[in-house]
Amino acid sequence: MPEVQPSRKDALIIQFAKLPVPGRVKTRMLGSLSPVEACELHCDLVLWTCRTLTGANLADVELWVSGGSEHDSIRACEDLGVAAVQLQNGRDLGERMFRAISDGLLRYRKLVLVGSDCPAIDEAYLADALKALEDKSLVLGPASDGGYVLIGATHIEASLFQGVSWGSGAVLDETRKRLVALGRSWSELNTLPDIDRPEDLPLWEAIKNPE
Repeated sequence: MPEVQPSRKDALIIQFAKLPVPGRVKTRMLGSLSPVEACELHCDLVLWTCRTLTGANLADVELWVSGGSEHDSIRACEDLGVAAVQLQNGRDLGERMFRAISDGLLRYRKLVLVGSDCPAIDEAYLADALKALEDKSLVLGPASDGGYVLIGATHIEASLFQGVSWGSGAVLDETRKRLVALGRSWSELNTLPDIDRPEDLPLWEAIKNPE
């Protein structure tokens, strides 16, 4: 008799984060914040995002980290209930995302990946993304700066991530063009802001301390 392979689980949410190192994270904040203050902001956003993802209880959650995994904030995410901490692998952000998504889709039927820069993502936004993957094979959460805060898929192609101008305001448009070229249909969620620049700090304060 052939060996019966275990069925894949339904859904996985991956959180991408950088290892907190002063001077290497939230660099666009430098000048308004010191390297240490920018690193503390990064840690706060990582933990806020992790708390949202695990607290939503919509899917298994994994934290994928670049630059290493030994830090108090990473251990705090484990305490919040992430199913695993993995190391990102790849020459650039696109390759690291593709490899993480590909790995997840070997184990889960659908997958959503988010960064750690968008505290406006909430349970309802995540639920909408997972629901969209019932009808479409890919979903995007546009960012107000021209990138995206979320990508979800039931299958994925490497070409979607190759040669993209990561960190620029052209990421979303480039991704849309690639999806059209691949003949893929997709859904898009509401546009949300990232916390990347000094002018974004009042929004972060408002999210942390709603009136």
